This record gives sequence, C-alpha cells and structure tokens, in this order.
Amino acid sequence: QVQVAESGGGLAQAGGSLSLSCKASGSMTSINVMEWHRQAPGNQRELVAQITSDGSIRYEDSVKGRFTLSRDNAKNTTYLQMNSLKPEDTAVYYCRVEAIHITSTRWSRRSYWGQGTQVTVSS
Repeated sequence: QVQVAESGGGLAQAGGSLSLSCKASGSMTSINVMEWHRQAPGNQRELVAQITSDGSIRYEDSVKGRFTLSRDNAKNTTYLQMNSLKPEDTAVYYCRVEAIHITSTRWSRRSYWGQGTQVTVSS
C-alpha cells in the first residue's frame, strides 16, 4: 500500500505565493508519474501539473509561467511552487501518484491520491 501526504497550502492574497509538497511512502517499486490536480466548488477535478519519472513536465494552460513543479526522486516527493496567485486558483489541491509494483510474477501500475489541501486566494 502507498500513502500520499500533501502539505502546504493555506491562504494567500492575489499576487502572492504558496508552495505545496507531496510525499509518497509505502510499498512500491518505483514511481512513474506525480501530478497535482485541483477541484474548486462546483467544478470537476482538473489536472494542474504533471511530472514523469524522466523529468518531463507539463502544465495546465492557466498556470503556465506561474506554477513550477519539481520532483525529488530520492525522497519520492514533488513540490508545486505557486506564484502570482489568482482568486481563480482557489481550490482543493490533490496529489496523485502512479506507482509501479513489480514482484517475481507480476507487474502492475496503481494510482494513489492524497487527501487534498486547501488553497484559498483572496482578491
């Protein structure tokens, strides 16, 4: 089983900054993808940023140039630095980890989610 723990978030004013971190722990062979998603009230959950095991990163268009995603493979942790925050960034932010499990007889890929952390940006 893999546990995903988010930290950070909180309250910021428009134009301010916040940082989030997400750490995966538990039984797994490796991590393929680490992502941040967000869900605002009344909206569907959307992908904000993704980083793969080889370091490829992609961002949702509305956060490009403002958010920076990084990853520490040794710590199984990803970091999301959010700058120039806007009120529309207000949401619960969730971390998703795609872990690889390899045994002597099986290869599998499973998705794990954190509990979410609130980000609120005031105007």
